[in-house]
Amino acid sequence: MSQQPHSNNSSSHSRVKIAEALTEAAETLRAASVAHARLDARLLLSHTLACGHAFLVAHSDDELEPHTLVMFRERVSRRAAGEPLQYITGRQEFYGLDFEVNPAVLIPRPETELLVECALELLRVMDAPLVCDVGTGSGCIPVALLHERADARALALDISTDALAVAARNAARHNVNSRLTFIVSDCFDALDTLDAPDASRAATTPFDLITSNPPYIAESEIENLQREVREHEPRGALTPGGDGLSIIRRLVAEAPRFLRAGGYLIFEIGYDQHERVARLVEPNVWTLLDIRRDLQGIPRVVVLQSRTAGA
Repeated sequence: MSQQPHSNNSSSHSRVKIAEALTEAAETLRAASVAHARLDARLLLSHTLACGHAFLVAHSDDELEPHTLVMFRERVSRRAAGEPLQYITGRQEFYGLDFEVNPAVLIPRPETELLVECALELLRVMDAPLVCDVGTGSGCIPVALLHERADARALALDISTDALAVAARNAARHNVNSRLTFIVSDCFDALDTLDAPDASRAATTPFDLITSNPPYIAESEIENLQREVREHEPRGALTPGGDGLSIIRRLVAEAPRFLRAGGYLIFEIGYDQHERVARLVEPNVWTLLDIRRDLQGIPRVVVLQSRTAGA
């Protein structure tokens, strides 16, 4: 452990015990209207001490070193000010894997795991599938897919170089980087002009599956989001502006050129968008296979199958 509590045999009266520090932090977070104040306090102290919950319980009467207490209180202050817990700890679990996150990327949500599940169902009957993830962010979707399918390869596109750097580290962390290529691209734009040497040559091959968790929140809804989301997560990953559907329109219109005949497009949508998105689907281009609902019963993942071969 990088930072240990001080023994409770210390005669110093300036030190604070673990239990006391947790109570103080929980009160600070509760006063700031943080929803899970006690849990967040515990997670922040576990992160600060590089320890688990069991250690905090077993050593609740141990005293924290002054520098450790200062660091912990600083992190609690950041959380009280609305910064997401995941950006403070730099980590978020997704599909059973630990992902690095920072303010350059959207924090992976449990809802997006449904997209991964849908993709894996479709890939089950394919050998050595080729996948393209549009707006990859942290890389959670392609990394999770490649982690489950050792024979798959993928291309990850994002307009943000900072996001792609995070995604690349996550790919390396989970040992799928040799099968995942990263390209800076606004939607599919880079694929039209790509001179594809070496690993990028996959971009010239029709994909079996295209996935995306695009920005889809309407501009008018941004102010209604939780403070943590509205003030800290990257605006471009949340909304494309307007009615929120502009990137989805591009996906539906442009994806067929990059899919093999019978290939699939899977993407996430907002809670009230399924009817409008269904109207975007051209029946001579796509078969609408499903709009999968999440655990709350909200239409969340659209599954389309291409009727034509890509260009």
